[in-house]
Parts: sequence; structure tokens; C-alpha cells
Amino acid sequence: MSKRLTFYTSEDVENHKTGSDCWISRHGKVYNISQFVPDHPGGDDILLEYAGKDIDGVMENPDEHFHSESAYAMLDEYVIGRLGTAESIIDENWVATEDFHPEDTNEAEDFAKSHFLDLRKPLFPQVWSANWSKSYYLQQVHQPRHLPESARLFGPWYLEIFTRTSWYVIPLIWAPISMYMFIRSVFQFTGPLPPFMVQPFLPMAYFTLLPLDSFVKAGACWALGVLIWTLIEYGMHRLLFHIDYRLPDKPFFLMLHFLLHGIHHYLPMDRLRLVMPPVLFTALQSPFTSLAHKLFPPSVANGIIAGAFAMYIAYDTMHYALHHTKLPQYMIEQKKYHLAHHYKNFELGFGITSKLWDYVFNTVLPM
Repeated sequence: MSKRLTFYTSEDVENHKTGSDCWISRHGKVYNISQFVPDHPGGDDILLEYAGKDIDGVMENPDEHFHSESAYAMLDEYVIGRLGTAESIIDENWVATEDFHPEDTNEAEDFAKSHFLDLRKPLFPQVWSANWSKSYYLQQVHQPRHLPESARLFGPWYLEIFTRTSWYVIPLIWAPISMYMFIRSVFQFTGPLPPFMVQPFLPMAYFTLLPLDSFVKAGACWALGVLIWTLIEYGMHRLLFHIDYRLPDKPFFLMLHFLLHGIHHYLPMDRLRLVMPPVLFTALQSPFTSLAHKLFPPSVANGIIAGAFAMYIAYDTMHYALHHTKLPQYMIEQKKYHLAHHYKNFELGFGITSKLWDYVFNTVLPM
């Protein structure tokens, strides 16, 4: 038996309710009695009546069937795990406020109650050797916890450093790259690239000699890149980060989900894990930029990439602001909308910078 299958939810038990696949729960333990069903002295009818259900009190009920001490001992042979805490994932009554700030989690009490992750220890080794079903993992990872400081993901500092990113790192790294791609697009619309394009500094006077239509064309591509990014933002958030119930029930995929987005829902106010580490974004953007160059000529592709990168900067810095900054009116509404995605219903409200594609694909989160 895999250690990962120690903790289950009631939904796990309910999914096993046939004669050949029969689970029950009793006093917080989960039992797989499939092999015992045909051999039950009282017949299989009574077992199938309670298949996939909790039988607390049923075995002790003399009106149902008398059970000896040996029957209880035999039942223990079929235990496969424990039933985890069954808290609701969705709180329909939750309401966001402009000055929202949750109370800190008591790490010791939380672990004693949930047996999910001990926030006092590095999280990655615990996820790596996880002892949960997928259902239990998804139930717990979408119950937000809060700490005054960032939780430690890895033990060694040389691994931990790659998991923490301050918000200002994003514009510092990607803004120059975005601007370079746009300038490159302008020159490519004008004609062959001049030799000094590969040098660190361009003569500013040269830009006054460029045709206006080169800027217009590059600007149009840039605007298209902005629009494309909003669709990528929505699609990645909904179809990759929230693959959730389509996630394979394997330890590796639970670990991958946790590293990619689960940790953000588990610790949504962690200031150093609100923007994407540069290494991760480098990996995620690579197939999209490669596709752009395959579909379009270099001048168009670079303009689109410049716009998408600019919008990515806006997306990540805005994401940080939605969690931790006082904002103007439009962004206050978007802040409430995004926080409701975390604290009310994670299956709706995938837009971060806007609700555009939520309206298009009917995933708007009612406020």
C-alpha cells in the first residue's frame, strides 16, 4: 500500500460502492472490504446497502446484525487509511473588503487538525512523500493558511532562493527585454537590421530617421500581443494552474500542481510567492515565443512578443497589488474579485488583469 493513500475524504469513499469495489468508513478510519463482501456471514446485501458510506453506529446497532469482537478484529485487517477533516472548500458567504487581511494560522493546531502540511518545516519534502489521496490534497490546498513570514519550501538555501521573488524583480528583468523586442520589431519593419543593433547602446538620433509607419506597424503588433497575453493569462490560469480535478492521481502530479500553483492557494498572502520566479516564466514563455516565430515573420513576432511581455509585467505586478496594496477604484473591484477566487470559489474568476475572458467563457464569479 502506498503511504500517499493514508488520508482520504468522504468523496473518496463514496466513489467505491460496488460489490467488487467496496469501501466504508467508521470512527475516522477507511476500509476496503471488497474481498470480504462475498464472504460476509450476513450476506452481501447489508454491506452493499452501506457501500461508500460511513457506518458509525451501524455495526453496534443490534437491529441490523450482531457483531462479535472477532468481527471488529477482522474489520481492522481491511483498514487502508484515515478519513481527513471534511471542511467546505467553498464559502458562499465570504465577502472581500478593501482592507482585507486574514489572521495568522497557528501552525501546530493546523497540523494537528488536518495532518496535511506542517508549516513549521520545509514544505517540499512533505509534499514529495505525501500521504493523501488527490481528493484530500485538493480539499486542503484550497483552504488558505496565513503566516507572518514566507513559509520555507526547501531546506537548503541554494534551492530556497529560487522560490522567492520580490515583485520589483519582474519589471527589472523583463521590461528591458520587452523594450528591446519592440525596438527590434521597429527596425525589422524598416529594413535589414543595422550592425549596431547587437551593441549595448543605440544612437538615439537614429530613431528620428526611422519611418513613422514602422512604429505604427510595430505598435499594432504590440497591441495584438497585449490582447493575446490576456487570453494566455486566462487559459494558463484555468487550464494549467487549475487543472485540479483533471489532475492524475499520482504523487508526482500532486507535487507538480503544488509547486506550480497549489502553494499560492495554500498560502495566498505570501509576499514572496505572488509573482512568478524568472526561471519558471522563462520555461513557460519558451513554447509561446517559439510558436510566434513559426507563425509570423520576425518583425511581427517580435512586436507581439514585446506586447505580451509588457502585459506579463503588468499582470504579475498587478497580482501582487491585488493581494497587498491599496488601489484606485477599478483595481479595488478587481481586488475583491480576485480575492473571492481564493476565499469564495476557486473554480470561477480566472481573470487577473480583467474579467474579459471570464465573460466570454462564462466563468464570471458572482460578487
